Amino acid sequence: MIEVQHLTKRYGQHVALDAVSFSVRHGEVVGFLGPNGAGKSTTMRILTTFMAATSGMARIGGDCVFENPMRVRKRLGYMPENNPLPPDLRVGDYLKFRAQLKRLANGESARRIAEVMEQCGVADVAGRFIGQLSRGYRQRVGMADALLAKPELIVLDEPTAGLDPNQVRSVRKLIRELAGSHTMLISSHILSEIEMTCDRIVILHKGRLLASGALDELMAKATPAVVAEVRAPLDDAKEWAAQLALGQAECAAQQDGYVRCRFVNASNTGARKKIFASANERGWPLRELTRQAPSLEDLFVNLTHGKEGGE
Repeated sequence: MIEVQHLTKRYGQHVALDAVSFSVRHGEVVGFLGPNGAGKSTTMRILTTFMAATSGMARIGGDCVFENPMRVRKRLGYMPENNPLPPDLRVGDYLKFRAQLKRLANGESARRIAEVMEQCGVADVAGRFIGQLSRGYRQRVGMADALLAKPELIVLDEPTAGLDPNQVRSVRKLIRELAGSHTMLISSHILSEIEMTCDRIVILHKGRLLASGALDELMAKATPAVVAEVRAPLDDAKEWAAQLALGQAECAAQQDGYVRCRFVNASNTGARKKIFASANERGWPLRELTRQAPSLEDLFVNLTHGKEGGE
């Protein structure tokens, strides 16, 4: 459904995308990950024909986004980050206007508007001005707009940004319902959301591709974390964790005087032995010392570790 080869975007001397290549098959839900400045939004704007690339190739359903932009636009629905909705239009009127722009037939238009409003949970605010809606409802209106023309590909840029937990669950449920019948490309900083909704991931860092593939296959390559709970002052435990040099350590105080230290990059097979010996040497009680299955956040840290200082 999506084919990207050696996609490059330069702004003067700054390289926003550096020969990025990846593909997405029909019906897949793919998470598009990376820190700020990684090139995610730039890639999405190119794929949705809002921006030209410096070089490279990108196709949607076989159509080149540069040579056939109108054909590409008919294939996709796009909700950009901070979706610029008109505050002075009512929800129903806005969707009617968008249906006209997407050239839906009159009979089909009314039916599709009713369907997407129900699907996205905005039927109860159809008569309200968009400017009066909460951020969560505005996100739903943007989703309804993206779904109007039954697109083959749905591109969502930070769909849960700024939403409360209930609203996030609602968007997550909708994405799951759409999976299979639509190809979806979802950009997000919330890695747990991607882990719960996506089949595959693409990770960018400073404009370069770090990883692309099935989530379970990439997770299998991630290093398990090691968790240790020691009874010690928090500051001492943080200093101790850093001195152990077992990778990035996260330490948090517990309510009963213990500190929970999680070593994200503890790739050393003797990590637990080293932790046990060191805690015992200091006379610190140790009530937990376990390996923990890696999370998507751990995978991301493993891939980007050591790259923050420049490449």
